[in-house]
Amino acid sequence: MTPIPDTNDDLMAECDVETLSGSTKGGQRANKVETGVRLTHRPTGTVVVARRSRSQFRNKALAVAELRRRLEEANRPVTPRRPTKPTKGSKRRRLEAKRQRAEKKALRQRPDW
Repeated sequence: MTPIPDTNDDLMAECDVETLSGSTKGGQRANKVETGVRLTHRPTGTVVVARRSRSQFRNKALAVAELRRRLEEANRPVTPRRPTKPTKGSKRRRLEAKRQRAEKKALRQRPDW
């Protein structure tokens, strides 16, 4: 469990920042200007890419928000699963539905003469 810094500046200090050009249609402007941002969080190895906007500043803010969300998701404690047994009623209903389905399919077949 890695502690998440409170401010975005501290979080950015823990990251490697790369800029990249958008890989979409858009011609000269999209291929020339590096507005996409890739953040690699060094302690966890989490990689986030943001290319939604034409503004590098806005993409950086989006990437930091997504990185913060992913780190919080990774730090959330996992509640152990408690196995449960199906009730007798649910088992009976499932078998009854199976029996009805089988009868319906049997009626579709041609009779033996």
